[in-house]
Amino acid sequence: MLDIAESNSLVVDGVLYALIAFSITTWTLLLVKGFQHWRASSQSRRYKKSFWSAPNIIVAAGIHDIDGPAARVAQAGFNTLREVDNHASSDLEHTGERQDLLERSLRQQILKERRSLDSGLAILASIGSTSPFVGLFGTVWGIMNALTNIGALGSASLEVVAGPIGEALIATGLGIAVAVPAVLAFNFFTRRLKLINGDLDDFAADLIRLSRKANFAGSKPVELSSNKPQENISSVVKLKNEVLA
Repeated sequence: MLDIAESNSLVVDGVLYALIAFSITTWTLLLVKGFQHWRASSQSRRYKKSFWSAPNIIVAAGIHDIDGPAARVAQAGFNTLREVDNHASSDLEHTGERQDLLERSLRQQILKERRSLDSGLAILASIGSTSPFVGLFGTVWGIMNALTNIGALGSASLEVVAGPIGEALIATGLGIAVAVPAVLAFNFFTRRLKLINGDLDDFAADLIRLSRKANFAGSKPVELSSNKPQENISSVVKLKNEVLA
């Protein structure tokens, strides 16, 4: 009977250690994903501020000093237009109208950004949904341990049942304590992911609209010559008027 009791205690201890591991994983993911989402939002705001401050889309295509989801989406579109301008459309990948190629490139890059921001959320969802049941398993096992001790000693005194029942209650409480932060974090980051995705979709739509107004000619940056300033200014003004027309 002593071996059975020790085995039961090991099972409950294993449940407690598993819940502690779940908790460490939850808080690690919470910190990592929190920093990732904060950085993505901050970088996107900085890039879009620089993007909309540019005089035209051709100048905006030359912004390379800011990283982030919005920057990578924009550069994916500009790279596609560059490939088309460089007559690299002889293969199936580059076959189609400029707008179709641009939309496909932007859509693929947005999907990559979504997968990156979505990584780890499935783990939070799994921990949040399974932790209470893991704790409940420890509770049931602890009660079984208490009943085993009662049967072995033929006594239901407090000394016999207090230890196993105490372990059982700890498993239940710890399971709930682990599940609550995981569920809250999952809901929070899911909401943030929807906002970021919507923001990227809107930015991609604006980029397509601006590229269409510029006749999808925004892939080549403006080359300014230092010995012809007046001609350079006229060139930039002309391109700006074409975009705004």
